[in-house]
Amino acid sequence: MVAPVAPPRGEGRRTGRRPATNAAELERLALHLFTERGFDETTVDDIAREAGIGRRTFFRYFASKNDLAWGNFDAHLVVMRTALAEAAPDAPALDVLRHAILEFNTYPPAEGVWLRRRMALILRTPTLQAHSTLRFASWRDVVAEFVAGRTGQPESALIPQSVAAAHLGVAVTAYEQWLRTDDADLVIILDEALRLLATGFALL
Repeated sequence: MVAPVAPPRGEGRRTGRRPATNAAELERLALHLFTERGFDETTVDDIAREAGIGRRTFFRYFASKNDLAWGNFDAHLVVMRTALAEAAPDAPALDVLRHAILEFNTYPPAEGVWLRRRMALILRTPTLQAHSTLRFASWRDVVAEFVAGRTGQPESALIPQSVAAAHLGVAVTAYEQWLRTDDADLVIILDEALRLLATGFALL
């Protein structure tokens, strides 16, 4: 969470609206605008104006409009990396990965609607695909780092990279399935998909 920052003097503020005072508020307001108007059609100026802050204040919270769509993804990655590093060394690697990925993707019920908006935006907006590739690469790096530590191989080796890519593919597919049904449970879908992967899709 970013600490509240008051807009500097001289920056415009929308009359009659309390200014957004932290990154989470700004993020939710932007997600609402993206849903209502479209990602490409919504500018940083639009978001800042609706938030009652200026452009300079916006960029104190987020480096770009693309970064805003991902929220505090980097902070979640730090938690995931820590969980993997602290796992018992004798615990099966794929079990450790499954638990860490499920934890990474578990959100309070009240966050469900915002998570749906975010993931629909990320997975269905062509403009965000290049930026998404960078974010997904960071996620794969965390998994590859863990697998490399378990196997004694370089992170760039085939096994760490393959395990990371396979788990990312399964996670993204689980999100796509979840978005198709309003009352679906993401964690249940993701857990099932990860277990299928761990068995090499043995049911086939």
